[in-house]
Amino acid sequence: MHDFVSLLPLIIVGSGAILLMLLAAYGKIEVKLAALISMAFYAAAFFVQLIAGCGPETVLFPHIFNGMLVSSNFTMAACLVIFGCGFFTSMTGHSYFNINRFCTVEFYSVMMFSVCGMVLLSMAQELITAFIALEIMSLAIYILVGYDRNSLTASEAIFKYLMLGAFAGAFFTMGSALIYGGVGSTKFAEIGLYIGANSAGTPLLIGGVFLVFVALLFKAAAFPFHAWVIDVYDGASAPVTGFMATALKTATFAIFANFISLSGGLHGEWINFLFWVAVLTMFGGNLVAIGQSNIKRMLAASGIVHSGYLLIALVAISTEQFTGSVIGYYLAAYAVGTLGMFAALSYLGGEGEKRINFDDFKGLAKVRPYSAAAIAVFLLSMAGIPPTAGFMGKFYVITSAISAGQMALAVLGVVSSILSMWYYLRLIINMYFHEADDSFEIEGSPLATASTFVLVICVFAIGLYPIVI
Repeated sequence: MHDFVSLLPLIIVGSGAILLMLLAAYGKIEVKLAALISMAFYAAAFFVQLIAGCGPETVLFPHIFNGMLVSSNFTMAACLVIFGCGFFTSMTGHSYFNINRFCTVEFYSVMMFSVCGMVLLSMAQELITAFIALEIMSLAIYILVGYDRNSLTASEAIFKYLMLGAFAGAFFTMGSALIYGGVGSTKFAEIGLYIGANSAGTPLLIGGVFLVFVALLFKAAAFPFHAWVIDVYDGASAPVTGFMATALKTATFAIFANFISLSGGLHGEWINFLFWVAVLTMFGGNLVAIGQSNIKRMLAASGIVHSGYLLIALVAISTEQFTGSVIGYYLAAYAVGTLGMFAALSYLGGEGEKRINFDDFKGLAKVRPYSAAAIAVFLLSMAGIPPTAGFMGKFYVITSAISAGQMALAVLGVVSSILSMWYYLRLIINMYFHEADDSFEIEGSPLATASTFVLVICVFAIGLYPIVI
């Protein structure tokens, strides 16, 4: 029964995706109703996952799935974040697509299929299962990015993402094949046992792990595989960009953490590699973000920086007592801030996202003080200013790095956080210290506005929730 309850949230979302697909085929519902239905399924999956909870790590239906799926506190936390991202994205889309009328019912069905892939990826403990989940997630995201067929930037974004994503999928497949050639299994547990009995430095294993890392670093938008993220985030619609920036990153780092923690030998062999990737990701992302005048492109670049902080947490994990609490907490803190920003952009941007640059938001605080205050909270959280969730997330990441003896990485993380304040405060200055040139008329339904202020509450609520490192 515990195994079934652990899989029930995935079954709920999968059923919702199939239901919306069938309803769309017969033209039975409108887009607005589809958004509400998808919200209901996400909420149901979230609360079932929350009520079911999870104890120690459990292999789900071992005789049926043969050890392919595992449930733990970490996977539960990752799934909760993913369901929350789906819920708030649907909530935001309800308003956004009331103004930008290129959405169809299938949009919400495809998004739910992508969530199914993300949940499977978070729970996967076997490379072939992880690849299937990765492709379910990726194929759905490709469709969502290019959903506006009349947009040239969306067409460019989907082309770049599809081409580079295909290479990433190929790398993951080849890496899995090399690992199987070296170990004789694709299961994480058996790979860990092999490394414990032999060495993580065998040629086939080194090549396989490197290629798997390349694929995951691409999905995480880490250096040097981050170039795609700016144009793709810019070309996708605001709700899709927010969904990609949060749910996709959560699923990617869930499988990354599960994979890197399967053996202390594997983690120890690659710790220097991850160290330099984390450093270059943080500072490379900051350099890109500082030069942006477009808010979506700035948020895309800042997402690169946040991937660097998550890589610090990966460097600092304890493979013997891996709980994933720091990674899960940071993902939740990052998700509420980023989703809130894109929720605000979805209703303040107007038709065709005409307000998207820093200068377009000058004087917002004088016209819409509550929206400006909400945006300021999200930006301060991403910058790591107390008492927000973002501050606590960075605090736990830096503390875990110090506890693991990575003092240099902790210091560089603090320096990177200080640098990031420039482009976050820049938007706040535009909102509060300039006169308004625009009336900032809001159209569409009030759901996006409501989601913004719910997420403001979440920013402070998560910041008050302590974890054990």
